[in-house]
Amino acid sequence: MNSIEIFDTTLRDGEQSPGANLNSKEKLEIAYALKELGVDVIEAGFPISSEEDFNAVKDIAKKVKGVGICGLSRTLKKDIDKCYEAVKYSDRPRIHTFIATSPIHIKEKLKLSPAEVLKITKDSISYAKSLCPEVQFCLEDATRTEYPFMIEVIKTAILSGANIINIPDTVGYAVPSEIKKRINYIFHSLGELIEEKNVKLSVHCHNDLGNAVSNSLEGIKCGASQVECTINGIGERAGNASLEEIVMNLVTRRDHYKRDVKVNTKLLYPTSVLVSNLTGLFVQRNKAIVGKNAFAHEAGIHQAGVIACRGTYEIMNSEEVGWKGDSLVLGKHSGKGAVKNILATHGINVEESKIEYILETIKQLGANKEYMDYNKVLELAKT
Repeated sequence: MNSIEIFDTTLRDGEQSPGANLNSKEKLEIAYALKELGVDVIEAGFPISSEEDFNAVKDIAKKVKGVGICGLSRTLKKDIDKCYEAVKYSDRPRIHTFIATSPIHIKEKLKLSPAEVLKITKDSISYAKSLCPEVQFCLEDATRTEYPFMIEVIKTAILSGANIINIPDTVGYAVPSEIKKRINYIFHSLGELIEEKNVKLSVHCHNDLGNAVSNSLEGIKCGASQVECTINGIGERAGNASLEEIVMNLVTRRDHYKRDVKVNTKLLYPTSVLVSNLTGLFVQRNKAIVGKNAFAHEAGIHQAGVIACRGTYEIMNSEEVGWKGDSLVLGKHSGKGAVKNILATHGINVEESKIEYILETIKQLGANKEYMDYNKVLELAKT
């Protein structure tokens, strides 16, 4: 079973989320957590962006060992120098350099010709490679780049020394079938060169249309060996592909994807909570895997099902992702089964009329958009 490398960009793209600001100490704390989680590469920041970010990346590279540490840089010599100066202390330093390749970006933003983009690609990668053994190259806005030019750029990047080619859906425009077509086209056109040079193909998908995880998984199915993602899916605009959702898709549906990951899934929820607390970007209740409602049940029919057998309504074990919380939520949709189960767990047996009284109290609270905690249930049972 082929292993997928998890490239976590929480500390770079994730921190670029409007409203998310991390100081150096907080970035280091998250970096340690990501290392324990088992990600393969941590993109620690954008060193040229500020002296604070440079120092944060440098500190992480010096202290967080046993995982690749990457910095982002534009295709400018000063950026590449600054990036390498920050990451060079890592066991596995990596420079991630990028240039836009779509017609709209080349014309409107860069104001360059395609030939100039190719030259910059060659020169920047060659220079980065002279400094660092691992160089990742990103075709910004790749999913809106014309196929022939995309192939030209990728070939130039590989021949110039790039170890990893990143195909990002920078503005979240693509749908899964388009990701499939594009990745397959790359392997069809450059498969022999990719294999000869032992190059990894990576996908980095944004969530503007809500397709980031689906697009990332499609890229993996088509042969990408690295996936870029963030904890809680944080990132620019609507965010990035969510690490926990990608990982649990690969773990839960291993029969379908037939790919493996080295992530310790039991640390997914604790890491989510840490990132949420430090960034101030709180997770919506119904967020897959790590949301407060992810393994919680209020409806009586569902509660009866999970009491009988959790597999009736849960396709994952909450313990598998380190989730903590009350699985039976006591609200206006709850049934007697939940009340009985909670009491039985605490060794309490009461008459049916008491059960009905407790349930009616729960429903009255629910009508006012309130919920009853377990301690109150025990208290009512004893009165």
